[in-house]
Amino acid sequence: DPVLDLSYRKFKRLPSRVCELMHLEKLYVCGNRLRKVPDSFSQLQGLRTLALDFNKLEDVPLAVCELTSLTHLYLGSNRLMTLPPEFTNLKNLRCFWLESNYFQRFPRELYDLPNLKSLQMGDNRLKALPQDFCRMESLKGLWLYGNRFETFPKVLLRMESLEILDLDKNKITELPSLKRLRTLHLFSYDHNPVKEPPKVGEDVFLVGEGAAEFMEIREARKERRRKAAEEEAEELAATTPVSSLSTAHY
Repeated sequence: DPVLDLSYRKFKRLPSRVCELMHLEKLYVCGNRLRKVPDSFSQLQGLRTLALDFNKLEDVPLAVCELTSLTHLYLGSNRLMTLPPEFTNLKNLRCFWLESNYFQRFPRELYDLPNLKSLQMGDNRLKALPQDFCRMESLKGLWLYGNRFETFPKVLLRMESLEILDLDKNKITELPSLKRLRTLHLFSYDHNPVKEPPKVGEDVFLVGEGAAEFMEIREARKERRRKAAEEEAEELAATTPVSSLSTAHY
């Protein structure tokens, strides 16, 4: 079986035999007491998914940075503050969850991951995003809830591929228009001291203060437009003369 689940076993050390399972594609070691993994962990070159969340890691193990086939990596609920330079080796990473750690600055190592589409950094200690954050052109889902933002990071307005943006539980008091984010499907700003929803595209789902009322009004407006278009089409059909049918000659 290419999947191995060793979650919640109270391991302080990873069993050495695990590193001999070269066929593994998915490994779950969540909810243990790991502070590190052995160097031989790098032998698991077939791994696509690795979950090490809810452990006691203070640094990302360098052996993990050698697993270049990884597409999904979960390191949430550890004690991480930085990423090592070697993290940039993970060029195939598509989904990275790093929530509930101790990051005060955004890790720029993520800029060098061209396939990263989903980034979960909720419940950290971020106050701002770097101005060149927009280099992450492939990013589609971004979770930044529970951080320490006091203003909306304007660099996000240049993230033209974003589909999901979550800024819940921050201290943001004002939101800019998000209409330029044409691919946005969901924006969540709940539990921020904002007074009204932002301006967004017609199909964006909002979660936050005043969002439900805003969307009800928007849907009612769209329904009125739809009915008006139907009535106009019916009137046009009623006033258009029926063309005479030509007689076929044999």
